[in-house]
Amino acid sequence: MHNIFYNNKHNLTMLTDFYELTMSNGYLMRGFKDKICYFDMFFRKVPDKGGFAIMAGVEQLVEYLQNLKFNEDDVAFLRKKGIFREEFLDYLLHFKFECDVWSVPEGTPIFPGEPIVTVRGPIMQAQLVETMVLLCINHQSLIATKTNRIIRAAQGRPVLEFGSRRAQGFDGAVFGARAAYIGGCAGTACTLAEQLFGVPASGTMAHSWVQLFDTEYEAFKAYAEEYPSNCMLLVDTYNVLKSGVPNAIKVFNEVVVPNGFRPAGIRIDSGDITYISKKARRMLDEAGFEDCKICASNSLDEYIIRDMITQGAKVDLFGVGERLITSSSEPVFGGVYKLVAVEDEEGQIESRIKISENVTKITTPGFKSVWRLFDKESEQAIADVITLHDEVIDDTQPYTIFDPEHTWKKKTLENFRAVELLTPIFEKGECVYTPRALNAIRSYCAAQLDTLWDEVKRFENPHNFYVDLSRPLWEEKHRLLSEQSY
Repeated sequence: MHNIFYNNKHNLTMLTDFYELTMSNGYLMRGFKDKICYFDMFFRKVPDKGGFAIMAGVEQLVEYLQNLKFNEDDVAFLRKKGIFREEFLDYLLHFKFECDVWSVPEGTPIFPGEPIVTVRGPIMQAQLVETMVLLCINHQSLIATKTNRIIRAAQGRPVLEFGSRRAQGFDGAVFGARAAYIGGCAGTACTLAEQLFGVPASGTMAHSWVQLFDTEYEAFKAYAEEYPSNCMLLVDTYNVLKSGVPNAIKVFNEVVVPNGFRPAGIRIDSGDITYISKKARRMLDEAGFEDCKICASNSLDEYIIRDMITQGAKVDLFGVGERLITSSSEPVFGGVYKLVAVEDEEGQIESRIKISENVTKITTPGFKSVWRLFDKESEQAIADVITLHDEVIDDTQPYTIFDPEHTWKKKTLENFRAVELLTPIFEKGECVYTPRALNAIRSYCAAQLDTLWDEVKRFENPHNFYVDLSRPLWEEKHRLLSEQSY
């Protein structure tokens, strides 16, 4: 038995879809080894019918690309498949990553249709990284996006990520906790996430602690004696209002306060939490513990939290588990990775397009940039514009944007600033990415979300943020559509 999941390092280069290898073998044998191609990663719709998503997972993508290599065991395994040429296997054994890669920074709000990662390089290499580009960005962007919906529903109350035990595997738990922190969670229950990434980890007790003792009071007293400075008691093992809260108050008075501390709080994990929290709040206040926090958990999501607050729940913080860490309401981000251009023998870029009867699957061709336009007075984001890579949006001059489908809808902007979103993270295979502290990514994300209009952030029927094409790019796309029409 091989303990591959418990090694300090395991080779993720082999985490590819098998067709990436069969195609690369074919590319080599057909003389395309050095053919330079361009691939875009983008997504087609925001999960949960939301107005925006959040970019996350870039640092894990960087780490993957820095460690690309095929070892002798990998090559021996592929040789046994009996379908690969020896020239291809030798190529893999001496593989060296040589691509250019651009990415939207982590924490940036992103929208359907715009490239969020672009890879330029030899077709064999750009194809081989497809699966992991999608895996890194799809997963963490999904969780960061879902988390932020929950954060906004909580209206300023802290939200803790409690989902490790319900995550889709241990990597889902750890990287999900990282993404949740970017999306706005105050902390996590996952200890490893703090050790690896610095996400604040915390926790108190489970029902098993209370059940182990002969009485609930004895369980609370023992816990308070061990942790008087941070005493949060789980009060719903038996009956919240008849025994849980009264026993907690008794222990606060007998143990916590005499030791010079104030109680951290109580946690309610079952029942009608809105009703119970109101009653518990009154009991705590009457006992002189107005500063004692009430934490709610138990299969929460943004809609339940929003309803609880609307109905007057006296909850100060939320612990959210399975519905956050799995994004259970819509557990697929749906990012795709498509060929958009190739270079000819003289290095000239030739656009490529994918056409489908499903209009949403028609790609936007060419080597591109993405610009975000901000109003200089309000600092609110006005629109994104996808351009050809060599276009520059001059924000010292008026600039006209238009709807790519309904082209008569136009608006000329003045007094705006243009920010290019795609930034280089690899140049000719060498990493040029500067790591950022996770706290910095989280703060950047919050600041960027503040630039979005509230209408874009609605849960139901959000305003469609404008993602437009520049005139040259629009013309290039329609030229290719015309040439390929039958």
